[in-house]
Amino acid sequence: MSRLQRGLTGLNGAAGGTLGGGGSPSRLGMSLGGGPSERQGTKSFEELKRIIHGKLVDKLDLSRVSDLDGDTLRREIRLVVERLCDTENPLLNRMERERLIDEVLDETFGFGPLEVLLKDPTISDIMINGPFKVYVERRGKMEKTDVKFRDTDHLLQIIDRIVSKVGRRVDETSPMVDARLPDGSRFNAIIPPLALDGPSVSIRRFGSNPLKLEDLLNYKAFTPEMAMLMEACIKARLNIVISGGTGCGKTTLLNTLSSFIHSDERVITIEDAAELQLQQEHIVRLETRPANIEGKGAILCRDLVKNALRMRPERIIIGECRGPETLDMLQAMNTGHAGSMTTLHANTPRDAQARMETMIMMAGLELPIKAMRQQISSAVDLIIQANRLQGGPRKVTSITEVMGMEQDMIVMQETFKFKQLGIDQNGRSHGQFEATGVRPSFVSRLETSGIKLPSNLFQERVLLRD
Repeated sequence: MSRLQRGLTGLNGAAGGTLGGGGSPSRLGMSLGGGPSERQGTKSFEELKRIIHGKLVDKLDLSRVSDLDGDTLRREIRLVVERLCDTENPLLNRMERERLIDEVLDETFGFGPLEVLLKDPTISDIMINGPFKVYVERRGKMEKTDVKFRDTDHLLQIIDRIVSKVGRRVDETSPMVDARLPDGSRFNAIIPPLALDGPSVSIRRFGSNPLKLEDLLNYKAFTPEMAMLMEACIKARLNIVISGGTGCGKTTLLNTLSSFIHSDERVITIEDAAELQLQQEHIVRLETRPANIEGKGAILCRDLVKNALRMRPERIIIGECRGPETLDMLQAMNTGHAGSMTTLHANTPRDAQARMETMIMMAGLELPIKAMRQQISSAVDLIIQANRLQGGPRKVTSITEVMGMEQDMIVMQETFKFKQLGIDQNGRSHGQFEATGVRPSFVSRLETSGIKLPSNLFQERVLLRD
């Protein structure tokens, strides 16, 4: 007898014992031998699912089956759930029975009602406003789903199950949490008393297979000419900042660009919730840690940046700069860690510069504006601006070189840009990618690194209409 069979002996017996006589009553008092209406009783689908799930959890000795792999465990448990379904309501049709079995298994081993949404590859965002309102973004359009949780407690249980897997917690003393799902998707939850209408959850899907350069080119997020320049800048170890608003594809773009980093370079990533999916072999992934219940033990992004400098990095990648760690990141770029990258929230490249100045001030140092701008202009070589346009398309709307300082101003020049021309009949933005005709001053650095770009790459023209 296998370990799993021994662990499930009691449950099989309980389920099998109620299947014996034609008219013997089940443990819940439901006659199995009467007419159709008697057998079906008044149980709703949700009630039946709750009863079967309760029986499964009560009888299952998880300590004796925890050492088995997920697929084997799920397959064996499925057989037991099928028997329990036949016990509780043998009149379910095939589709109802399969749905019931899948949902009970999802409740037991997965994330309950969220599982059906997480398995849909067309969904990019999941938003939960309380237990009865679940919205998704599919192909750039927001829509309401039929998915519902039983009640607030059910939703809180699923939230706790997700955050506990990555060592986080959420309760009234710490009602906000950032975490990640097993596939790398970003997870954020905020619960009462801060969320007035029940727990609110936001999930940014990344998927198990990150988008590659070819995918973004097919989606017309940028043109082959822009990809050629970005690849050259990564290989020549220029420092790059990716700027954009929420949900515009900054992390996806950072993942894609990181594929150009040579496999033998030592890369250290620093994130609040690990979501970067770099393909390199020599990579060290670091993640911040929130304070414990006593308010102690917090490890901030700035602490990790300082520690990373002692780990012999060749490149440092910060998932997102949003505070005083910006100063440490710029100093790292200026002190021998060329080729580093980060993202930040801003609407334009010029706004990105202003945001960096503001975040440097958050470090508590009273630096003159000119000193801050000198740090930025000498550290950052390229700002890539990404935007989410009306109707859902995500585009790289600008590739801008940071040239240096003139008096007290940072001088920038745009090399490629996306010009929006209007809105089509479906409410989707359309426009064209253009080369501005400006040749970047860092081209000589690219050539020194052995990278030669076509002479007509920067010629002023329309590159692509979309």
